[in-house]
Amino acid sequence: MPANRIILIRHGECHGNRDLEQFATVPDYTIELTEKGMEQAREAGAKLKTLVGDESVYFYISPFWRTRSTFEQIAGSFPISQFIYSEEPRLREQEWGYLRTHDELKELLRERKEYGSFYYRFPGGEAASDVYDRINDFLGSLHRDMNRPDYPQNCVLVTHSLAIRLFIMRWFHLTVEEFEAMKSPKNADLIVLKYNSETQSYDLKTPLESDAANVLRSRPIKLQ
Repeated sequence: MPANRIILIRHGECHGNRDLEQFATVPDYTIELTEKGMEQAREAGAKLKTLVGDESVYFYISPFWRTRSTFEQIAGSFPISQFIYSEEPRLREQEWGYLRTHDELKELLRERKEYGSFYYRFPGGEAASDVYDRINDFLGSLHRDMNRPDYPQNCVLVTHSLAIRLFIMRWFHLTVEEFEAMKSPKNADLIVLKYNSETQSYDLKTPLESDAANVLRSRPIKLQ
């Protein structure tokens, strides 16, 4: 039986969200939540508990410290008997490469914006297309997990903005242009996919905002 819901949660506000220089000078995986981010995570936990009630939950967590902390705050809304969890490195943030100066990072982000984030690869790091491949590989594991008869009633991924958008892209077979048009979910937002027993598929109940102008720049496929 498929999970009733697949729920994607972006981590709460972290120090890197407040100060971009953190991403240039501190190892990305060590960046932690701000006090505001901790509160956002607690609020996300309360919302999640209201949504799933007493149903069982399986959490998959990016191993970055800000996602671990987000999960810890979310889990405070649940009795330990209601959930299980595991860390999932394939849900980690896009790798931005080596530590560099703030000005160097700003220049790379400018280049990425001009080039397109799906294909642009940070020197020594990843392109979004590499993260897409990780998400695609993770989905194979997720489908196998969900086929177990004892799988919990809800699947929750605590991860990052880019991973969420790429998950949506892969799950619903969106184009690169549709991915580029998607706007980031806010910190600690819940993106809910609900299982539809009639269609035997998942409906996106909380679609991400998008910039239609980006989709209009796509090159259509012309069949002869």
